[in-house]
Amino acid sequence: MPNIILFDDDVRERLLPLTFTRPVGELRVGILTIKEKWQRHLRVDNISHITQDYLVDKFPIHIEEDNIVINGSVLPSPELVQLIQELSPNEALLKDGELIATRLDENQFEHLINNEEIEELGGFDVVDTPFLKINNLWDIFRINGEAIQEDFDLLTKNRISAPISKSNQVINSKNIFIEEGAIVECAILNATEGPIFIGKNATVMEGAMIRGAFALCDHSTVKMGAKIYGPTTVGPHSKIGGEVGNSVLMGYSNKGHEGYLGNSVLGEWCNLGADTNTSNLKNNYANIKLWDYPSERFVPTGLQFCGLIMGDHSKSGINTMFNTGTVIGVSSNVFGAGYPRNFIPSFTWGGTQGLKTYKTDKAFDTAEKVMARRKIEFDEVERKILEKVFELTSVNRSWET
Repeated sequence: MPNIILFDDDVRERLLPLTFTRPVGELRVGILTIKEKWQRHLRVDNISHITQDYLVDKFPIHIEEDNIVINGSVLPSPELVQLIQELSPNEALLKDGELIATRLDENQFEHLINNEEIEELGGFDVVDTPFLKINNLWDIFRINGEAIQEDFDLLTKNRISAPISKSNQVINSKNIFIEEGAIVECAILNATEGPIFIGKNATVMEGAMIRGAFALCDHSTVKMGAKIYGPTTVGPHSKIGGEVGNSVLMGYSNKGHEGYLGNSVLGEWCNLGADTNTSNLKNNYANIKLWDYPSERFVPTGLQFCGLIMGDHSKSGINTMFNTGTVIGVSSNVFGAGYPRNFIPSFTWGGTQGLKTYKTDKAFDTAEKVMARRKIEFDEVERKILEKVFELTSVNRSWET
């Protein structure tokens, strides 16, 4: 198999703030990240990224003589995987003029990343080939149900689930898979509407009520009495409680207390304080607009239901109320009575009573402590990424000018 590389295209800008700190291919939708999906479908161990220069130290690129380059916002399907495996050198797969995948030698690849012309490729249209693709922030929760089902089928094929304890109330057990080391006791698991996947060493505490589609990734916890509506994904090393519907937590994030989170996406290292609530439906049932970084304005989503998008390392205080269609940047701390603005820039401290800049020394001190709890070092690579994000997002912190 040729070397596999995922590339960020213009979609990356529309997926900010989540892609301030990661390539598009590192986003989680369904059970796995996009990169992990491709690794399993193509049966390869190493996949690298073409991404922003300031992310390269954390996500280095690996180039070989023979390379297949795949759009990082595309999720694999069996049909698309077959077409990619059949690519010959100098061939490309396109959909409506957008590059999906191409096969290049090392010299051609160097021309590509340097924005230089390469010899004309033979193009094949994949317009009739089924696959999922993330084009906007809200697609992450919008297609999450389909993505969970595809990942569930992939991860459980020809495998047998760990036994489901008789202390649980179970509906449609054949659609439930529990990995080794997981603990699920005295819970209600209803997999009628979609599968339920419980990862390795994860815990579902007593009294939790879960309706699929639902994915609880490795080492994560559903707390006592939680009410989970699918399709919802809780990434690794996370905690979830209260009421949650159709939301995605990328990983290492906590919503451990009462309060509602719906049609939302949280990055990594986020924490929602007790009784934080998110509105996901306007009182007049109007379609929701969401902040768009490229155009620096709110754009229509075409959705009636859209809650909170929160970048990495951001947090809310207790009793925080987020309005419908709110975007919070990276490393912000939001708190106080009333509804804060629908767009909070990165490195912001405050709420309705006023906003000020969250200084990097204080933000980094918090990040170091938070990551240390998971035995992960906040090293110089992480620091430089956040320093660059602070620089890039200064334009959004209008009070600084």
